[in-house]
Amino acid sequence: MPSAKVTSKGQITIPKAVREALKLKPGTKVEFFETGPGRFELFAKTGSIRDLKGILPQLGYVPTIEEMNEAVLEAVAENFAVGLRSTDKQPDDEAA
Repeated sequence: MPSAKVTSKGQITIPKAVREALKLKPGTKVEFFETGPGRFELFAKTGSIRDLKGILPQLGYVPTIEEMNEAVLEAVAENFAVGLRSTDKQPDDEAA
């Protein structure tokens, strides 16, 4: 398992195997996410939000605001109905 030593300035050198696995290049930013007490994950902050352009298929048309609002209302109604069904108490539940 690769390891690194912290310098007096709080710096570390990321081992070569880790840099290669994360495809880190000089100047690449990394982010640390706390996953638990005393545990962190390191992620390479590579790319930009602009890199996501074109990954979704084109609809072939642009939906209207009314169509989008209708779709949202249908989804909310469906989720609300599912929530109601999951919280309905059965007669046996009240006796317990």
